[in-house]
Amino acid sequence: MTDRVLLLGDPRLRVVCETVQDVADPDFRRENERLKAALDAFRAKRGFGRGIAAPQIGIPRRFIALNLGAGTHSLINPAITWRSPETFTLWDDCMCFPELLVKVRRHRSISITFLDEGGQPRTREQVGPAESELLQHELDHLDGVLATDLALDARSIIYRAAFDDAPAHFQSQVDYVIQGTIS
Repeated sequence: MTDRVLLLGDPRLRVVCETVQDVADPDFRRENERLKAALDAFRAKRGFGRGIAAPQIGIPRRFIALNLGAGTHSLINPAITWRSPETFTLWDDCMCFPELLVKVRRHRSISITFLDEGGQPRTREQVGPAESELLQHELDHLDGVLATDLALDARSIIYRAAFDDAPAHFQSQVDYVIQGTIS
C-alpha cells in the first residue's frame, strides 16, 4: 500500500521542512522509497504527475521525487541558486488538489543545487521552462507554500473539468502551456 497524498487544507502541507542530515540514514531511505512509490502510484492512477514533495505525504523533510520520463529519482535538500528575470504564466496543478488548476507566474529558468540519492552534490543549471516551473512548484512545497497561495487573481483557480471542456480558451490566457498533459 502506498501513502495517500494529503489534500488541500491539511495543516501538514504548511510546514517548513527540515534539512535531510544523512542520506544513508535507514529512516530517510525508507521515507525516500515511500515518496517515490507515492509518485509512481499517483501517475499510474491519474495518468499525470511529474513530481511530488515529501510533505505531500506527511514527511516534513526537504526532498522531492521526480519522474520526467526516465524513471523516478529524488533530489535531496534542493535549493534555487539563480532565477531568470524572465517569467511566464501557466495553469499549474497539484496532487494535493487534483481537480483544480491555478494560474500562477513562474521564472522561465532557474538553477538549483541538491544531493542525489547517493549523497553526491549536484547542480542543474538554467533548466528550461517545463522543468523550471516543476522545480519551483515542488520546492515551494518544502516551505509550506501551495500554488493556490500564488494564484494571480480571483479568476485564477478553476476546475480541471472546465479546462478540459475548453482548453483553447484557458490556454489563451497564459504565456506557457506544458505540452502533453497538464501536470
